[in-house]
Amino acid sequence: QVQLAESGGGLVQPGGSLRLSCAASLSSFRFYIMGWYRQAPGKEREFIASINTYGTTNYADSAKGRFTISRDNANNTVYLQMNSLKPEDTAVYYCNRVPYISTWGRGTQVTVSA
Repeated sequence: QVQLAESGGGLVQPGGSLRLSCAASLSSFRFYIMGWYRQAPGKEREFIASINTYGTTNYADSAKGRFTISRDNANNTVYLQMNSLKPEDTAVYYCNRVPYISTWGRGTQVTVSA
């Protein structure tokens, strides 16, 4: 059974940083494109970033230059380093495959506020 467990969120001031982690119980994890998504209150879930098995990354325009996705295939973990955070980054952040599968974790709340 697939399990995705996100962690690392919290309350941070504008301009601050957070590092999110996602532990994935996916067999053959290393072969999947993994991604981060987020859902702000009242909005649809949106794609943020992805990374393939070779380390090639892709970012939404909102994340370019501020967020960095990485992965540790030995530990089935994907990370999202978020810098220069803005209030509009406030959302619940999720990891999943790209394209995503129906199983989602609980997400981790990121709140950017002074």
